[in-house]
Amino acid sequence: MSMTPAPDHPAPDRRPGFRLGRWTAALNGFLPAISAALALGLIVGLLMVSASPGGHGGTLASAEGGSSSAGGAALPGKGKKVTLDFEEGDMYIKPNKVTVPAGADVTVNVVNKGSMAHTLSLLGKTNKQLQPGESETQHWGVLTESTQAWCVVAGHKDAGMLVEVTVTGGESGATAAATGAGAPAAAAADGGNAKIDPAAKPGDGWKAFDPTAPVNDGKDVHEVTFTVTEKEIEVAPGVKQVRWTYNGTAPGPTLRGDVGDTFRIKLINKGSMGHSIDFHASKVAPNVEMRTIKPGETLVYEFKAQFSGIFTYHCGSDPMIYHMGNGMHGAVIVDPPKLDKVDKELVLVQSELYLGPQGKPADLKKMMSGQYDAVVFNGYHNQYVHAPIKVKPGDRVRVWLDDGGPNENIAFHVVGTIFDTVWKDGAYRVRKDNAEKGGAQVLDLQPTQGGFVEFTLPDAGTYAFLGHKMQNMAAGGVGVFQVG
Repeated sequence: MSMTPAPDHPAPDRRPGFRLGRWTAALNGFLPAISAALALGLIVGLLMVSASPGGHGGTLASAEGGSSSAGGAALPGKGKKVTLDFEEGDMYIKPNKVTVPAGADVTVNVVNKGSMAHTLSLLGKTNKQLQPGESETQHWGVLTESTQAWCVVAGHKDAGMLVEVTVTGGESGATAAATGAGAPAAAAADGGNAKIDPAAKPGDGWKAFDPTAPVNDGKDVHEVTFTVTEKEIEVAPGVKQVRWTYNGTAPGPTLRGDVGDTFRIKLINKGSMGHSIDFHASKVAPNVEMRTIKPGETLVYEFKAQFSGIFTYHCGSDPMIYHMGNGMHGAVIVDPPKLDKVDKELVLVQSELYLGPQGKPADLKKMMSGQYDAVVFNGYHNQYVHAPIKVKPGDRVRVWLDDGGPNENIAFHVVGTIFDTVWKDGAYRVRKDNAEKGGAQVLDLQPTQGGFVEFTLPDAGTYAFLGHKMQNMAAGGVGVFQVG
């Protein structure tokens, strides 16, 4: 196991590509995505790291006995016994820096004062999870080289739960890096994170995420079970990640009802860590219905829909950005009164992919710095280029849009048409047959905003739809309507 910090993740590899030149030329194929490294700055202070009370150096708590031998032939801490005390909270460990003399025999006392389970693990060797309020004593033994300890719960290390252990008078960290083994070093040696090949195509048997909007069943009470699982899912041709899901999909299922309806969601956590759910369509006490539940626990979340629109739901457990970025989000449609009938209704949820190693969860450091690998509709890179959405000529189409984020916005546009109806944040912005003869070219949304657009595609052909932020379009935020 490497005793030195893992290197920062490299910037995503985005190669030249997807040219629209003439818009319709893009529909017969596409080239690799253009370089689009957007430096959003390190927005780490959103929920966790900047607020962390663990950002202070520390010293050893106690030391007794022993002394250095003449000429430095013996380690300075030989024969000494050192006790270190650590406090864990949600996304911090205090102190986060300690110093011990080389050769000292180290014992650690750790208490979890957070609201969720944590570990303190020397060099990533798994220790038991401490539930809130629990404590334990660990024997780290004799230390001769500088090292690290961290919480091994997914995402917690990158969110700030890391302790630097400086050993004075011992061997250099270079020896440990050269001889150590373990996941961080192996990941770096293997090339680290997975990469998307924009020219690749899905394998046999692949099916696109069905974008068809659910039908409003007319019931006054909607009872749904959401089971949380952590499962490996393909997110681009040949690229698999462990996604954290509601009912096995990322994004999760779309719910639908009317103003005044009751939604009763039974949340079952079959994952390996604490999870939760936050419905933006609700007005409830967050500490009650949005609370994190442990693996094996169940929660019933009930709310009455008081406002119309399309609302995001997502996991709110810390680090929230990590749970959302691993796929734990979806949409609830609450129909406006007297919603017009259309021929075809679709739901598109935009989100980003921050790839971790193949077959592993996403990369939290990339999320924090906004360095996405792809922008996708309904969870898969270039999904509706591989499987265009079929529309009949002249059909009236409504597309519900939800920006699941966690970071990027969208300016939704369909090439070759104009939106004659636009709904955003609870009101019509443009209405069909308005006196001003007005239309819209995009629907703009920030993360977790939602709305819908209506339009027709009168002529047979292929029509691209995309986020008109070109950087995001080139990174996979594009699809195709196939008409006729």
